This record gives sequence, structure tokens and C-alpha cells, in this order.
Amino acid sequence: MATNKLTAIEFKNLKANEKDQLISDGDSLFVSIRGKSNGGSKSFRMTYRLADKKKWITLKSKTLSDARKERDEYKELIKQGIDPSIERKLSIERQRISQLTEQALLNKQQTLINVSNLFDKWVDIDLIERKDVLEIKRMFDKDVLPMIGNMIVADVRKGHITEVIDTLKKRRVPHLARNILKLMRQMFRFAVNRDIIEFDPTANLSITKTTTRPTERDRTLSTSEIKQLTDQLPTANLLKSTECAIWIALSTMCRIGELSKAKLADIDFELRIWNIPETNSKNSKAHTIYLSDFTYYQFKRLISFTSSDTWLFPNRDNSNHVCEKSITKQIGSRQSINILNNRSKENLALVLKGGKWTPHDLRRTGATIMGDLGISPDVIEKCLNHTEENKVKRIYQRQKLESEQLNAWNVLGEYLAALHNENNQDLPH
Repeated sequence: MATNKLTAIEFKNLKANEKDQLISDGDSLFVSIRGKSNGGSKSFRMTYRLADKKKWITLKSKTLSDARKERDEYKELIKQGIDPSIERKLSIERQRISQLTEQALLNKQQTLINVSNLFDKWVDIDLIERKDVLEIKRMFDKDVLPMIGNMIVADVRKGHITEVIDTLKKRRVPHLARNILKLMRQMFRFAVNRDIIEFDPTANLSITKTTTRPTERDRTLSTSEIKQLTDQLPTANLLKSTECAIWIALSTMCRIGELSKAKLADIDFELRIWNIPETNSKNSKAHTIYLSDFTYYQFKRLISFTSSDTWLFPNRDNSNHVCEKSITKQIGSRQSINILNNRSKENLALVLKGGKWTPHDLRRTGATIMGDLGISPDVIEKCLNHTEENKVKRIYQRQKLESEQLNAWNVLGEYLAALHNENNQDLPH
């Protein structure tokens, strides 16, 4: 076995034979050649002594010059008391840990999305089936995203949330503040569930203490107030379609959003019915309303005012229905009793003696009148298209009470027509 350094030619001429060979290149470096039966491959090995033990290590190098450099590097480690075999294993482990750390940092970086990105993701995944998604987008675009939209989600703290809410409270819209806080809580919980953030910044905020207590309205319009409306509506400078909407809402007890989204095709004047599809219904239950003479007349008036071949309440370019808040805003703007807002007589045009009223109060008023006129509560609930809260009743009592509903709407319509006729309004008898 040679003890001197191999020349380039000597190394090149090394050939495999029947047995494994270990040929010295000097200074602890060897060329290992496997026997022909084992493939005859070449590799480099190094021997060293550490703690009075002789050890071997197979080098990673493929050329003789690289093997000599690698041998020299290992000898420097040995001088420091470092075992090259163990160091190589540790190096591989350190590299693995480094890669994992880099991947974790990359993953963390990918989660550093801002609130606007989170909102879009939440809308696309969790709100895809919600019917009020457009209204939620409008609220966030106006009152949330301008304040915290550019913030990294993980950087949002409780103070940022309360700043949004306090801004709304200063505008004296505490109920809007309440709704937005509830929505923000849903969004941030979505982020927690997706591992985008670890903690929900809204978690320790009491909705009641931070915004306002929920209120359950019980406002109904009295008989004298309904008569008062018949006098005030013609001079309130409302859209004629909105006037019709008020009487339709009162006489059918529909939700104003359902009416806002109604199409001409939903009204069957021959059968005198209004079909509310499940896509327009708040509880996703299709609903059929039978039109009394009073309601039939209001729908006929409404059609004479509409400029669309599709929508009963079209938007400005007839491309869709009006905003669901449009009718409510028009009614509210005629009840601005705040002195600062009283810039014209229109601000007081729909003020009634019982206080401020909303389109939803018309729904409650119609149901109350039905009850006062002897209609049974079960029938009224059907007319309101309420979901039965009792599970047993919901499953086993599926009767529609169609004839009873038809009678109930007719009784309500006759009552309203009589009030109009008392005020000399031009309505059917």
C-alpha cells in the first residue's frame, strides 16, 4: 500500500479488481475501491484518532483534490477536539432546523395579511350564503376598513376596535356600532380558526358595555295615526312608489327588504297573489301573500309609477332593485325632529304623535290590527311567515291555513280601506 501522495495519473489508473482495496494517499486519506462484484466504485475515507480511539469517516468529496481539502478541514476540527463524524450529523440537523425555521417564518409572513385582505377572505368563505352580504360590505367599506383596513391583522388590538366603535357612537348610531362590533367579532374569530392570528382582539369586549343594550321595539301605529298618514303622505314629497310601499307593507305585513327586491313577475294579478321567493325571504322560506282589494289597488298604482320591466322598485339605471335601506331612509328623513336637521318642512312631514316609526313598525301594526279584528295568532304567524320556534310543532303542524290567511288579509285590507274612505281618499270600497 503506497504511503506517498498519489499523482493524478496514479489516481486515474486505479482500477477495481476482485477484492475491495484501500489505497493510501498519505496523511490519513485513503481511496476506497469496491471489488468488481460490488460495482467497483471509488470513494474517499479518512482515519483519525480522538480520545484514544481510532475512527473512520467516509468523505463526501468526489475528486482527489476535493477530498484532500475536506480531509484538511476535518483535521482542523480534530485539533479543536471536535469529532468530524458527529459534527457532520449535527450540521445536517442544523440545516434541517434552519429550513424548518425559514419555512415557519415564510408561513408567518404569509399570514401577515391586513384587515382588508382578511375581510375579503371572510366574505368569500363565510358570508357566501348570507343575503345581507352587500349591506355588510357597505358598512365595512364606510366605517371599518378606512380606519383599520391597512393594519396587519396580528397587530390589531382591543384599542383599535374600540376606536372604530367610539367613532360610531360619536355619530350617535349606537345600534350600528353594536352590529358592526358583532360582525368584527365574527371576522376575527374566523381569522383565529384559520390560524391567521392567535388571539381575537374583540374577545374581551362586552358588546352591551361597548355599544348599547339591544332594544326590542313595540311601536305600533294607532288608528288615528294611520288616518294621519293618509293626510300627510301626499304632501310629504316622497316618491310615489314609496307611498305605495308604505301601504303595501302595512296591508301585507311584509318585510321592507322583501318588497324592495320584488319583481313584476312575482305578482300574479289574475290570481291576486304575491309570491315572495325564498331568495328574497329573510328566513329563506318562500311565502305567498293573498292580495286584498286594498293591496291590489296599491300594487296597480305602483306599477304605473315604475320605469322598469323587471323591478317594482328599480334603481336609477333599472339594472337592479333599489337598496334595501332606501325606503327606510326616505321615511326616516321625514321624521328629523332634531332642530339642526330641520332645514325644510319635509323633515317633519311624517312625524306622528306616537313618536318615530319605521317600515318594520308597519309590519307589527298590521299584525296587531289582525289580532284586534279576531284573527287567530296561528294564522297571523303564517301571514308573517314566521318560523315556528317549537320544533315539534314545526315538524308535525305543517298546514298552510291558506283560506284562513286569505281571509285575514282581506279583513286587514277592508279595515285600512275604511280608514282611507273616512278621510275621503280615492280607494276602492
